[in-house]
Amino acid sequence: MPDSGASAGVKPGYFFEDLAVGQSARMERTVDDALIRQFTALSGDDNPVHLDEEYARKTRFGGRIAQGMLGATFISAVIGSRLPGHGTIYLSQSLKFLSPVKIGDVVVTEATVSELRPEKSRAVLKTVCRVGDRVTIEGEALVMVPKRG
Repeated sequence: MPDSGASAGVKPGYFFEDLAVGQSARMERTVDDALIRQFTALSGDDNPVHLDEEYARKTRFGGRIAQGMLGATFISAVIGSRLPGHGTIYLSQSLKFLSPVKIGDVVVTEATVSELRPEKSRAVLKTVCRVGDRVTIEGEALVMVPKRG
């Protein structure tokens, strides 16, 4: 890991030279009503399937579900704070929403280095969110990673 750069207020992250194919990082987050409502306020996505239990019970989901893009923000958190970490710049992200996340679910999000492109200091990351053994989101990110020195 690079120097913390405490004097500049920068937290640690990996430099491009520190990355290896297969390297991964993960984090967990429990989805609750407050988180869904905070995301609603931020995004403006006030679909009643996310906010109204009576309405949501009548849908194929049988109850409220979190916004899909809320789960996608967990991917951003892993990439921006863990792997590669601070200083990383998102270039693109593909997402496939495969299964809903419900209130009380613990979402485990993981990013794994699948390809390194040294000519432009780029890394391709396989991204996935799971609740237990069930994949809720999968995709691929392309990021620009800071180089040492």
